[in-house]
Amino acid sequence: MIHSSLLFTLAAVPSTVQWSPKVAAIMITCNLFAIAIGFYAIPSKNRGKGPDIPVQLPGLFSGFGITELLATASFGHVLGAGMILGLANAGLL
Repeated sequence: MIHSSLLFTLAAVPSTVQWSPKVAAIMITCNLFAIAIGFYAIPSKNRGKGPDIPVQLPGLFSGFGITELLATASFGHVLGAGMILGLANAGLL
């Protein structure tokens, strides 16, 4: 027999933090961090094989295509969501 307190625990939905400029700054920082890591972690022989980014970038990002940008930004969003949820649960956000 399942106790009623266990049922309420399983049915509880955690509260999420409301959007604020702090949340946006954390997400932007995590995305920039992930792009920087991805730029140096992806070997130069594999970089830029897909389509180019349609905007002009600084010379630092030469050979950084749309596939690398999408991959690193996806990782940045996962990292940012984890940071936001972790900081909110710790009471720091």
